[in-house]
Amino acid sequence: MYPLNYKEFLMALGEKELLRLLQEKDLELIKVFKTKYIETLKQYYFIGGMPEVVYNFIENRDYKQVREIQNKILYSYEQDFSKHAPNDVVPKLRMIWNNIPSQLAKENKKFIYGLVREGARAREFELAMMWLIDCGLVYSISRISKPDLPLAAYQDFNSFKLFIVDTGLLGTMAGLDEKTLLEGDNIFTEFKGALTEQFVLQQLKSMKDISIFYWSAEKSKAEIDFIIQNENKIIPIEVKAEENLQAKSLKAFYEKYNNKNCIRTSMSDYREQEWIKNIPLYFINELLSLI
Repeated sequence: MYPLNYKEFLMALGEKELLRLLQEKDLELIKVFKTKYIETLKQYYFIGGMPEVVYNFIENRDYKQVREIQNKILYSYEQDFSKHAPNDVVPKLRMIWNNIPSQLAKENKKFIYGLVREGARAREFELAMMWLIDCGLVYSISRISKPDLPLAAYQDFNSFKLFIVDTGLLGTMAGLDEKTLLEGDNIFTEFKGALTEQFVLQQLKSMKDISIFYWSAEKSKAEIDFIIQNENKIIPIEVKAEENLQAKSLKAFYEKYNNKNCIRTSMSDYREQEWIKNIPLYFINELLSLI
Protein backbone atom coordinates (compact mmCIF):
# COMPACT_ATOMS: atom_id res chain seq x y z
CA MET A 1 0.00 0.00 0.00
CA TYR A 2 1.67 3.23 -1.19
CA PRO A 3 0.68 6.90 -1.00
CA LEU A 4 -1.15 8.24 -4.05
CA ASN A 5 1.20 8.83 -6.94
CA TYR A 6 1.01 12.01 -9.03
CA LYS A 7 -1.49 10.58 -11.53
CA GLU A 8 -3.75 9.37 -8.73
CA PHE A 9 -3.39 12.80 -7.12
CA LEU A 10 -4.63 14.46 -10.34
CA MET A 11 -7.59 12.09 -10.38
CA ALA A 12 -8.41 12.86 -6.74
CA LEU A 13 -8.29 16.62 -7.48
CA GLY A 14 -10.70 16.14 -10.38
CA GLU A 15 -8.07 17.15 -12.97
CA LYS A 16 -9.28 14.54 -15.43
CA GLU A 17 -8.23 16.42 -18.54
CA LEU A 18 -4.66 16.86 -17.31
CA LEU A 19 -4.58 13.15 -16.48
CA ARG A 20 -6.01 12.17 -19.87
CA LEU A 21 -3.32 14.10 -21.74
CA LEU A 22 -0.61 12.29 -19.79
CA GLN A 23 -2.17 8.88 -20.37
CA GLU A 24 -2.62 9.55 -24.08
CA LYS A 25 0.90 11.04 -24.29
CA ASP A 26 -0.40 14.09 -26.13
CA LEU A 27 2.96 15.87 -26.15
CA GLU A 28 1.78 19.08 -27.82
CA LEU A 29 -1.13 19.70 -25.45
CA ILE A 30 0.95 18.69 -22.44
CA LYS A 31 3.32 21.49 -23.45
CA VAL A 32 0.39 23.92 -23.77
CA PHE A 33 -0.76 23.12 -20.22
CA LYS A 34 2.75 23.12 -18.75
CA THR A 35 1.98 25.92 -16.27
CA LYS A 36 -0.98 23.97 -14.90
CA TYR A 37 1.08 20.80 -14.56
CA ILE A 38 3.77 22.69 -12.65
CA GLU A 39 1.12 24.18 -10.36
CA THR A 40 -0.33 20.76 -9.51
CA LEU A 41 3.18 19.32 -9.13
CA LYS A 42 3.99 21.97 -6.52
CA GLN A 43 0.74 21.10 -4.76
CA TYR A 44 1.77 17.46 -4.75
CA TYR A 45 5.19 18.32 -3.33
CA PHE A 46 3.45 20.11 -0.45
CA ILE A 47 0.45 17.82 0.09
CA GLY A 48 2.03 14.51 -0.86
CA GLY A 49 0.03 11.36 -1.39
CA MET A 50 -1.12 10.29 2.08
CA PRO A 51 -4.85 9.58 1.53
CA GLU A 52 -6.07 11.35 4.68
CA VAL A 53 -4.13 14.48 3.75
CA VAL A 54 -5.25 14.48 0.10
CA TYR A 55 -8.91 14.03 0.87
CA ASN A 56 -8.86 16.71 3.54
CA PHE A 57 -7.38 19.11 0.99
CA ILE A 58 -10.07 18.20 -1.52
CA GLU A 59 -12.77 18.98 1.06
CA ASN A 60 -11.26 22.16 2.52
CA ARG A 61 -8.54 23.51 0.18
CA ASP A 62 -6.68 24.66 3.29
CA TYR A 63 -2.91 24.25 3.31
CA LYS A 64 -2.69 24.97 7.03
CA GLN A 65 -4.98 22.02 7.73
CA VAL A 66 -2.79 19.92 5.44
CA ARG A 67 0.26 20.68 7.59
CA GLU A 68 -1.67 20.02 10.80
CA ILE A 69 -2.66 16.55 9.59
CA GLN A 70 0.85 15.81 8.35
CA ASN A 71 2.25 16.77 11.75
CA LYS A 72 -0.31 14.48 13.43
CA ILE A 73 0.76 11.61 11.16
CA LEU A 74 4.41 12.21 12.04
CA TYR A 75 3.51 12.33 15.74
CA SER A 76 1.62 9.04 15.44
CA TYR A 77 4.68 7.44 13.82
CA GLU A 78 6.81 8.59 16.76
CA GLN A 79 4.26 7.10 19.14
CA ASP A 80 4.34 3.83 17.22
CA PHE A 81 8.10 3.67 17.70
CA SER A 82 7.56 3.50 21.47
CA LYS A 83 4.61 1.10 21.27
CA HIS A 84 5.97 -1.50 18.87
CA ALA A 85 9.78 -1.36 18.79
CA PRO A 86 12.09 -2.79 21.49
CA ASN A 87 12.87 -0.16 24.12
CA ASP A 88 16.60 -0.12 23.42
CA VAL A 89 15.97 0.45 19.70
CA VAL A 90 13.54 3.38 20.02
CA PRO A 91 16.14 6.17 20.51
CA LYS A 92 18.05 4.95 17.45
CA LEU A 93 14.86 4.80 15.40
CA ARG A 94 14.18 8.42 16.20
CA MET A 95 17.74 9.46 15.45
CA ILE A 96 17.69 7.84 11.99
CA TRP A 97 14.17 9.05 11.19
CA ASN A 98 14.84 12.67 12.15
CA ASN A 99 18.20 12.68 10.34
CA ILE A 100 16.89 11.66 6.91
CA PRO A 101 15.86 15.16 5.69
CA SER A 102 19.29 16.64 6.39
CA GLN A 103 21.03 13.69 4.72
CA LEU A 104 18.85 14.06 1.63
CA ALA A 105 19.71 17.75 1.50
CA LYS A 106 23.39 16.89 0.94
CA GLU A 107 24.80 16.97 -2.58
CA ASN A 108 26.02 13.41 -2.04
CA LYS A 109 22.92 11.74 -0.62
CA LYS A 110 24.62 8.51 0.44
CA PHE A 111 23.51 7.78 4.00
CA ILE A 112 26.32 8.33 6.51
CA TYR A 113 25.96 6.91 10.02
CA GLY A 114 28.47 9.41 11.36
CA LEU A 115 26.01 12.22 10.63
CA VAL A 116 23.39 10.55 12.82
CA ARG A 117 25.77 10.53 15.74
CA GLU A 118 29.47 11.31 15.73
CA GLY A 119 31.49 8.11 15.62
CA ALA A 120 28.43 5.93 14.94
CA ARG A 121 28.90 2.59 13.17
CA ALA A 122 26.51 0.59 11.01
CA ARG A 123 26.18 -2.29 13.47
CA GLU A 124 24.78 0.08 16.12
CA PHE A 125 21.90 1.19 13.92
CA GLU A 126 21.19 -1.85 11.70
CA LEU A 127 18.27 -3.16 13.76
CA ALA A 128 16.64 0.27 14.00
CA MET A 129 17.03 0.84 10.26
CA MET A 130 15.57 -2.56 9.37
CA TRP A 131 12.60 -1.81 11.63
CA LEU A 132 11.88 1.42 9.73
CA ILE A 133 12.28 -0.28 6.36
CA ASP A 134 10.14 -3.30 7.29
CA CYS A 135 7.38 -0.97 8.52
CA GLY A 136 7.34 0.79 5.14
CA LEU A 137 8.25 4.19 6.57
CA VAL A 138 11.66 4.30 4.91
CA TYR A 139 12.96 3.17 1.53
CA SER A 140 16.57 2.07 1.20
CA ILE A 141 18.03 2.43 -2.31
CA SER A 142 21.35 0.63 -2.73
CA ARG A 143 24.24 1.56 -4.97
CA ILE A 144 25.20 -0.74 -7.81
CA SER A 145 28.78 -1.04 -8.98
CA LYS A 146 27.96 -2.11 -12.53
CA PRO A 147 24.81 -1.68 -14.68
CA ASP A 148 24.44 -5.27 -15.85
CA LEU A 149 21.58 -7.77 -15.58
CA PRO A 150 20.39 -8.50 -12.99
CA LEU A 151 21.11 -5.26 -11.17
CA ALA A 152 20.59 -6.91 -7.79
CA ALA A 153 23.72 -9.00 -8.38
CA TYR A 154 25.84 -5.84 -8.39
CA GLN A 155 24.46 -3.97 -5.38
CA ASP A 156 26.75 -2.57 -2.74
CA PHE A 157 25.01 -3.11 0.60
CA ASN A 158 27.34 -0.66 2.34
CA SER A 159 26.31 2.31 0.18
CA PHE A 160 22.68 3.39 0.08
CA LYS A 161 20.30 6.34 0.20
CA LEU A 162 17.35 6.58 2.56
CA PHE A 163 14.04 8.15 1.58
CA ILE A 164 10.82 8.39 3.54
CA VAL A 165 7.40 7.23 2.47
CA ASP A 166 5.96 10.55 1.26
CA THR A 167 7.12 13.87 -0.16
CA GLY A 168 4.57 15.88 1.84
CA LEU A 169 5.85 14.36 5.07
CA LEU A 170 9.44 15.09 4.03
CA GLY A 171 8.58 18.76 3.53
CA THR A 172 6.85 18.80 6.90
CA MET A 173 9.87 17.28 8.64
CA ALA A 174 12.13 19.84 6.96
CA GLY A 175 9.90 22.71 8.12
CA LEU A 176 9.15 23.99 4.61
CA ASP A 177 6.22 26.38 4.67
CA GLU A 178 3.43 26.98 2.19
CA LYS A 179 4.90 30.13 0.63
CA THR A 180 8.31 28.55 0.09
CA LEU A 181 6.79 25.61 -1.75
CA LEU A 182 3.88 27.13 -3.65
CA GLU A 183 4.77 30.69 -4.61
CA GLY A 184 6.92 31.60 -7.58
CA ASP A 185 9.98 29.48 -8.23
CA ASN A 186 11.09 29.22 -4.61
CA ILE A 187 10.45 25.49 -4.55
CA PHE A 188 13.45 25.12 -6.83
CA THR A 189 15.84 26.99 -4.56
CA GLU A 190 14.81 25.61 -1.17
CA PHE A 191 15.54 21.94 -0.50
CA LYS A 192 15.08 21.42 -4.24
CA GLY A 193 17.19 18.33 -4.80
CA ALA A 194 15.78 16.42 -1.85
CA LEU A 195 12.13 17.06 -2.70
CA THR A 196 12.60 16.30 -6.37
CA GLU A 197 14.45 13.02 -5.80
CA GLN A 198 11.86 12.05 -3.18
CA PHE A 199 9.09 12.78 -5.69
CA VAL A 200 10.70 10.68 -8.43
CA LEU A 201 11.44 7.80 -6.06
CA GLN A 202 7.82 7.88 -4.87
CA GLN A 203 6.57 7.62 -8.47
CA LEU A 204 8.99 4.78 -9.25
CA LYS A 205 7.83 2.92 -6.14
CA SER A 206 4.27 2.98 -7.45
CA MET A 207 5.29 1.18 -10.66
CA LYS A 208 5.07 -2.59 -10.89
CA ASP A 209 7.85 -5.00 -11.73
CA ILE A 210 10.84 -2.69 -11.44
CA SER A 211 13.94 -2.83 -9.25
CA ILE A 212 15.38 0.51 -8.09
CA PHE A 213 19.02 1.32 -7.35
CA TYR A 214 21.48 4.16 -7.96
CA TRP A 215 24.94 4.17 -9.54
CA SER A 216 28.10 6.06 -8.77
CA ALA A 217 31.59 5.80 -10.22
CA GLU A 218 34.44 4.43 -8.13
CA LYS A 219 36.97 7.18 -8.81
CA SER A 220 34.95 10.25 -9.79
CA LYS A 221 31.96 12.30 -8.67
CA ALA A 222 29.73 10.91 -11.42
CA GLU A 223 26.44 9.61 -10.02
CA ILE A 224 23.12 8.55 -11.53
CA ASP A 225 20.26 9.36 -9.16
CA PHE A 226 18.29 6.21 -10.00
CA ILE A 227 18.93 3.20 -12.18
CA ILE A 228 16.04 0.80 -12.62
CA GLN A 229 15.52 -2.61 -14.15
CA ASN A 230 12.30 -3.42 -15.98
CA GLU A 231 12.41 -6.96 -17.40
CA ASN A 232 15.59 -6.95 -19.53
CA LYS A 233 15.91 -3.17 -19.74
CA ILE A 234 18.29 -1.12 -17.61
CA ILE A 235 17.19 2.52 -17.40
CA PRO A 236 19.44 5.22 -15.87
CA ILE A 237 17.54 8.30 -14.63
CA GLU A 238 19.13 11.65 -13.83
CA VAL A 239 16.88 13.96 -11.80
CA LYS A 240 16.93 17.75 -12.18
CA ALA A 241 14.72 20.07 -10.14
CA GLU A 242 14.70 22.91 -12.65
CA GLU A 243 14.59 23.42 -16.41
CA ASN A 244 18.08 22.01 -16.57
CA LEU A 245 19.27 20.29 -19.72
CA GLN A 246 22.76 19.49 -18.48
CA ALA A 247 23.44 15.85 -17.70
CA LYS A 248 27.18 15.48 -17.17
CA SER A 249 27.00 12.31 -15.07
CA LEU A 250 24.51 10.73 -17.44
CA LYS A 251 26.69 11.59 -20.44
CA ALA A 252 29.68 9.98 -18.75
CA PHE A 253 27.57 6.92 -17.95
CA TYR A 254 26.39 6.67 -21.56
CA GLU A 255 29.90 6.96 -22.95
CA LYS A 256 31.16 4.28 -20.56
CA TYR A 257 28.33 1.75 -20.95
CA ASN A 258 26.62 2.75 -24.23
CA ASN A 259 23.19 2.44 -22.61
CA LYS A 260 20.40 3.34 -25.08
CA ASN A 261 17.73 4.09 -22.46
CA CYS A 262 19.14 7.20 -20.77
CA ILE A 263 16.51 9.42 -19.14
CA ARG A 264 16.79 12.92 -17.72
CA THR A 265 13.72 14.16 -15.85
CA SER A 266 13.35 17.89 -15.23
CA MET A 267 10.91 20.77 -15.64
CA SER A 268 11.86 21.04 -19.32
CA ASP A 269 9.50 19.80 -22.02
CA TYR A 270 9.65 16.32 -23.49
CA ARG A 271 12.37 16.00 -26.08
CA GLU A 272 14.45 13.26 -27.65
CA GLN A 273 18.12 13.59 -28.48
CA GLU A 274 20.51 11.12 -30.04
CA TRP A 275 21.44 9.50 -26.72
CA ILE A 276 18.89 10.77 -24.20
CA LYS A 277 15.20 11.49 -23.61
CA ASN A 278 14.08 14.36 -21.39
CA ILE A 279 10.84 13.54 -19.61
CA PRO A 280 9.10 16.29 -17.60
CA LEU A 281 8.81 15.49 -13.90
CA TYR A 282 5.02 15.59 -14.19
CA PHE A 283 5.22 12.98 -16.99
CA ILE A 284 7.50 10.54 -15.15
CA ASN A 285 4.71 8.07 -14.35
CA GLU A 286 4.58 7.21 -18.06
CA LEU A 287 8.30 6.41 -18.12
CA LEU A 288 8.06 2.74 -18.96
CA SER A 289 5.78 3.30 -21.93
CA LEU A 290 8.18 5.88 -23.37
CA ILE A 291 11.22 3.60 -23.51
